[in-house]
Amino acid sequence: MARRATGGLREAFSAQATHLPGVMAVDACSKHRFPRHAHEEFGIGVITAGAQTSWSGRGQVQAQAGELITVNPGEVHDGAPVSASRAWSMLYFAPEVIAQAVEDLGAERGVALELQAPVVRTRPIVRLFGALRAAATASWSTPDAAQSQLLPLLAALLLPAQRMPACDAPGLRRMQEMLEDAPAAAHSLEQMARVCGLSRYQTLRGFQRLTGLTPHAYLNRCRLERARAAIRAGQRLVDVAAAVGYSDQSHFHRVFVRQFGLTPGGYARACIGSRGSVQDRPRRC
Repeated sequence: MARRATGGLREAFSAQATHLPGVMAVDACSKHRFPRHAHEEFGIGVITAGAQTSWSGRGQVQAQAGELITVNPGEVHDGAPVSASRAWSMLYFAPEVIAQAVEDLGAERGVALELQAPVVRTRPIVRLFGALRAAATASWSTPDAAQSQLLPLLAALLLPAQRMPACDAPGLRRMQEMLEDAPAAAHSLEQMARVCGLSRYQTLRGFQRLTGLTPHAYLNRCRLERARAAIRAGQRLVDVAAAVGYSDQSHFHRVFVRQFGLTPGGYARACIGSRGSVQDRPRRC
């Protein structure tokens, strides 16, 4: 991550594969205020410069440089710099990677585990993450070396998942599945209300209570997650936009930037190569 001569940070994004299948490393610096969104993966990372404030279902928190941040799959959260900008270094884990690690840790079968602390300040745990990040990305490392660093970190961070209150409207779950299964389709509020068997107002309120997002925001999330997967697979951006439900390329560009803080082209360049890392063009923070 480049720095200005004045001590400021340059806005940048880079992503690279790691020695662990299903694990991606991301380094970024941004002044972007991320709206509420969610990831399909587990995320563990460290703030490397500045500070960030964020909200999730686990509460409002602030993380300073040198502190860990975590997020669970599907957990709605946002993020903003405390001052002008902040930088962070993340590892994103496919759920099956964590599931295998949980089995290796000898967790009781059927007990779901999750990352319960959104910010971790315990220095030994921060050092465990640093050792894993190095072993997962360094050219001198190996998959076995990375795996040996992964398990101690997860043993320190994973706890039994907290039970969420049951949803009292099964139609809302059907609506959620409908949006996930067909994000490219046009879904009107009237249609969604019919699926739920509720009024439009009850649908809006109930769905936001269930997911933390409005139906429109949740649909955009589903579309953009599919778009990122297609971009990582090397598909053309114009084809990606149409495939996930954006007929207007400029609209897709605006929504992608608002959600992720970089352009679709910048994300594509960052994902080039199976082992390499290509940074998005630096911009002023």
